[in-house]
Amino acid sequence: MSDLASSLEAVRHRLRLAIESCSRTADAARLMLATKTQSVETLRAVALLGEHLFGENRVQELVPKTAALADLPIEWHFIGHLQTNKVRDVIGRVQCIQSVDRPSLVDAIASECSKRNITVDVMIEVNTSFEPSKHGCHPAEAEQLIELVTAQPALRITGFMTIGALSDDESLVRRGFAMLREIRDKYDAQHGTVSELSMGMSHDLEWAVAEGSTIVRVGTAVFGART
Repeated sequence: MSDLASSLEAVRHRLRLAIESCSRTADAARLMLATKTQSVETLRAVALLGEHLFGENRVQELVPKTAALADLPIEWHFIGHLQTNKVRDVIGRVQCIQSVDRPSLVDAIASECSKRNITVDVMIEVNTSFEPSKHGCHPAEAEQLIELVTAQPALRITGFMTIGALSDDESLVRRGFAMLREIRDKYDAQHGTVSELSMGMSHDLEWAVAEGSTIVRVGTAVFGART
């Protein structure tokens, strides 16, 4: 077994155990591969191993990767901070923009969708760790941002996203994940929807799954440390 296949299977095993340990159904959480800095060749190899949910952080990498891998059934999400002047390069290349975190970005996405007469799925990114180095709206601003998005017919909220606190303190990290779950639950209760929770990465996916994550975004645990 190749190193890539071995690492991938190890992460799949972690995810299965995490789901089982909190008595959720086997398909409760999906694995998303974070593709930042990975070559097209590596991504093609991992797709051939059966993974087709990819998340890219950088527009300058997203454009060539989506083109080079267009022959494969990959579901692309954009998971990085998105500048408004880059929206036109993302729309049409991804199924979902997970990092919607401010009104100006909502306006830019809606404007581009209107020009093309298309719709796009989005997630609301919330900074539940309150760390200044992380993007995402403040939890207190989430409801207002949700209202702005729902007012745009070309945008569909499919879930909520956060990045866990940079800490080894399980209770602290899980507190942030639980906060996002509460925001999601309130939204679903008001709108009669069943929304995703995109949270958990290589180092904290088990804690995220325990708090209800439906998508874990994993890069280094599969591909190794980024160069």
